[in-house]
Amino acid sequence: MGGTAGTNRPDDPTARQRRVWDRAADSYDQQIGLLERRLFGGGREWLATRAHGRILEVAIGTGRNLPYYPPDADITGIELSPAMLAIARQRASTLRRSVDLREGDAVRLPYPDASFDTVVCALSLCTIPDPVAALGEMKRVLVTGGRLLLLDHVGSTWPPVYALQWLVERFTIRTAGEHFTRRQLPLVRAAGFQIVETERLKAGTVERVYATKPAPAPASHE
Repeated sequence: MGGTAGTNRPDDPTARQRRVWDRAADSYDQQIGLLERRLFGGGREWLATRAHGRILEVAIGTGRNLPYYPPDADITGIELSPAMLAIARQRASTLRRSVDLREGDAVRLPYPDASFDTVVCALSLCTIPDPVAALGEMKRVLVTGGRLLLLDHVGSTWPPVYALQWLVERFTIRTAGEHFTRRQLPLVRAAGFQIVETERLKAGTVERVYATKPAPAPASHE
């Protein structure tokens, strides 16, 4: 799913991502449905049961997480691709869920500091051109103690599978910005989050991360 909005230069990675996901929007649900049954089963439920309060979903895509959130959840979603966002709006309408859905930028989230209790990002940091900046923005909009919940495919712990992923992404990075050996957990730690819970599944190719935003360090007085 799309993650950032930037310039419209033909060689701009963000503009490319928008084009990729706009083209994929109509067939995305069918394609991802098969992968979810084989690889990501239970992942959306895992995210939704840990989300609480004011929830921001970054790169919400076609809104596939919407059926799993608690009925009274206060949900905001941001998405790069207008075509994906249109499907998410239709899904929210069908579910009769009130969701604030906006086209926007994962590395420049249009929200004030400390606006959300939970930030969710599912199957998207693998394609966001600048995941470090995106995680920085997710941290900024979280309240102290707020929850970061991630689900993504990552580099396998089994060397033969990792080698295959590396070969595949020689093509997918160039054509669709899709990374298969990128791992988000080290980036989450480097961003200063506190890790609460992690799981790796399917020969280590799928990872779930639950982290929190710590309180700022007290200012030193010398």
